[in-house]
Amino acid sequence: MESKPTAQQRKTKVITIDGPAGAGKSTVAKKLAKILRFFYLDTGAMYRALTYKALNEKLHLENEDELVALAKRTHIDLEDTLEGGHVLLDGADVSEQIRSLEVTSSTMAVSSKPRVREIMVSWQRAIGQKRNVVIEGRDTGTVVFPDATFKFYIDADLAERAKRRARDFEQQGTIIDQETLIHQINERDNKDKNREAGPLKKAADAVVIDSTNLSVDETVARILQVINKNG
Repeated sequence: MESKPTAQQRKTKVITIDGPAGAGKSTVAKKLAKILRFFYLDTGAMYRALTYKALNEKLHLENEDELVALAKRTHIDLEDTLEGGHVLLDGADVSEQIRSLEVTSSTMAVSSKPRVREIMVSWQRAIGQKRNVVIEGRDTGTVVFPDATFKFYIDADLAERAKRRARDFEQQGTIIDQETLIHQINERDNKDKNREAGPLKKAADAVVIDSTNLSVDETVARILQVINKNG
């Protein structure tokens, strides 16, 4: 993997937002990036895009060699537009397709592969070298940008996270029982925390925000307070 750029070498500002599934990272990161006029770097979307392509090509998702070869011949772009963020996979907009239930349930198999993560992390660091970014994921403050300008870790209790994820699926026209989601999210948490590459972990210097009883605006306001106080 390419060497990590140091804060001194990087002239841009990087804000990392990590946390478990359903904690609200994506929504908060998007809003924060818009307010600060930073680029929103959605690491999950990058893994989803590669997963979508792997599924379309009917690859074995447990075969790391196949996935690495796929990543090396894949081009993923993240674009900011007036309508919001778009994910381009080899030039095609797949923003909606990568949010399907099939892709969601399969992404873990792809994102957990160490050599796949090496490739993705190098892409993410390259973006952070060129522009100010708000990046969210599970290891952005510990692995991708350990020297980030600001680090945050957003959490929420399991029931609330399941409720939020259920709303997301409902908006896509898919109804899933909340108890089923609680089980799935709990299982995902355990896998994320115990995987070999880029495990879900709070950076020692990250500011922790419990968003269980906070709205998106309130969570963003908490983050801005920290940035304005220390920036």
